[in-house]
Amino acid sequence: MKTDIGIKPANSAEVAHSLNRLLADEHLLYIKTRNAHWNVEGPDFLTIHRFFEEQYKQIESIIDDIAERIRTIGHYPEATLAGFLKETHLTEESREKNNSSGFMKSLLEDHQTIIIHLRENIERYATEWKDAGSSDFITGLMETHEKMAWMLRAHLK
Repeated sequence: MKTDIGIKPANSAEVAHSLNRLLADEHLLYIKTRNAHWNVEGPDFLTIHRFFEEQYKQIESIIDDIAERIRTIGHYPEATLAGFLKETHLTEESREKNNSSGFMKSLLEDHQTIIIHLRENIERYATEWKDAGSSDFITGLMETHEKMAWMLRAHLK
């Protein structure tokens, strides 16, 4: 059945594409955070291991929310690794040292990239694509990433 929620089909397609790019970013950030959780080493191991676990669990919830938002507006979320790598703003990485500060700096950069991308699109969703719901949705995501970035930044001081 057709989704008729007051958003023109062309606009909902643009929103879905943008949300799929965000979904790709979130998946890459999730994998990078899991990597940090699994591979961090050093005298602060246990504390940081648990910290990264809290962060990846938050991202896991964000991923589900984004996919469900895409379905809510009548489209399908990307669900392949190849698709995520094609759409993401982030990059994969390999590390020589598995210390907490190195992982945190890298993850902080990714959170900040996502925050900037979200901030740049809030008004676009609301005004250009006439989807106040998705605009509100990504505003909430931006606030979540801002808090997660603050937590990483606080560890690096």
